[in-house]
Amino acid sequence: MASTACIPPAAAPQDAVGLRDRARGALLGLAVGDALGAPAENMKPSEIRARWGRITGYVADRPAGTDDTEYAIFSGLLLARHGGALTQAHVEAAWHEWIADREEGPFRGAGFSERGTLENLRRGLAAPISAQHRHAWSDGLAMRAAPHGVFAAGRPAEAARLAAIDGSVSHEGEGIYGGQAVAAGVAAAMAGASTVAVVASALAVVPDDSWTARCLRRALTAAHRGERAVRSAVVIGGYPWTDLAPEAVALAFGAYAAADGDFTDSVLTAVNMGRDADTTAAVAGALAGATRGVHAIPADWADAIGPARGSCLPTMAGHHVLEVADLLTRASRPAPPASERVRRATKRFPRNPDRSPPNPDRSPPDPDRSSPNPDRSPSDPDGTPSDPDRSSPASDRSPSAPAAHAPAPDRSPPDPDGRPSDPDRSSPASDRLPPASDRSPSAPAAHAPAPDWSPPDPDGRPSDPDRSSPASDRLPPAPDRLPPAPDRSPSAPDAHVPVPDAHPAEVAP
Repeated sequence: MASTACIPPAAAPQDAVGLRDRARGALLGLAVGDALGAPAENMKPSEIRARWGRITGYVADRPAGTDDTEYAIFSGLLLARHGGALTQAHVEAAWHEWIADREEGPFRGAGFSERGTLENLRRGLAAPISAQHRHAWSDGLAMRAAPHGVFAAGRPAEAARLAAIDGSVSHEGEGIYGGQAVAAGVAAAMAGASTVAVVASALAVVPDDSWTARCLRRALTAAHRGERAVRSAVVIGGYPWTDLAPEAVALAFGAYAAADGDFTDSVLTAVNMGRDADTTAAVAGALAGATRGVHAIPADWADAIGPARGSCLPTMAGHHVLEVADLLTRASRPAPPASERVRRATKRFPRNPDRSPPNPDRSPPDPDRSSPNPDRSPSDPDGTPSDPDRSSPASDRSPSAPAAHAPAPDRSPPDPDGRPSDPDRSSPASDRLPPASDRSPSAPAAHAPAPDWSPPDPDGRPSDPDRSSPASDRLPPAPDRLPPAPDRSPSAPDAHVPVPDAHPAEVAP
């Protein structure tokens, strides 16, 4: 296995592996990993070897995905419907529409976290209270988080934000962090980031002192020594539940790093470590599929994946992961260049006719209006008295006062009703919606786990929700007038800058 200190950078986003190829690789890779790992779920490596030797392919006669694939399809269809305007109310309504208010499949809601969520929703509890059950720390969000990374390709923080909104109905605390890590990692891989940069992107969106972050760092440190070292560094011996989000997510990233992003090795490493093997292999497959593209998946493995059977979610029957990947690719709209944003803003804010070139059909300008005014500030062409508070640098302004010269932000996909998207007004007022600050991944206190229900952290250190604020990808509100030079404002970073390759020191423990 290659040392993580020597991992070469992955291809750039514009290389031979295109966005659609990566999107299909991520979701088909998830389904393949799910189907490969399902027979080994909840098993120890010794039990796997005793039964099959080392698993090198499908061991079931009819390989099929489990709840991991069907819930990923569920989240992907939901995201394709609402895009970046996704809200907690949208997610809760979808749980009722597609799952809670219908007959269940033979899996009866699948994992423990899903069962607890469905029970709460059927009792009339609304989100985020619906996530207050004894398994809110599970990997149920992590298994369905890859679509958020596909949609927000190259924008890990935006992917983490969407994953947190998705998970607010079913998970809290470490369960949310695990989903955010997966979404951010896939988003980075979709932009062609190196293996180390993918893991660094996952670490960047979770609190440094969280259980999830500590497990990720242990897994990355041990990855160059192979799967046994990763498993020994991460697995909590003797703990009965294998669906712990910190453990499962770290095993998946560890398998991906140990294999240097190679699809076949990533998935088989995760499968042969056992534990929650269908989920760990699904996450590793999503990461490697996004990194290497759909053509990196062995053809016989890919051919075995058909439309979902609806074993867990009957409403997902007939949907194929490749269909969802294509929907998400079309729904995701990369930001236009800054010059294009200015051109669009110019159309929205026409120039002052008195400043336009002379028009022969128009009467001559009034000399009193066109003559310079010595009392007027040269930087204020419309005659408004100079305001010293507005002329100060952006860094001196109050955070609550948006910059007058901020660039026009990229608009999220429009709401199906035809109204423009507004992150704070994207759904009708509802008593079930928390304040806007509680829906942002930068405010993880809303997802803090119940202290008496979470499993023990072997390090004994509680997570600090106040330190979990990831960088936001959202730009400031639209200005009231066209800025003179929006591209030079240091306070307006480009939300769609490709993810750079991280130096290994960034993710060292």
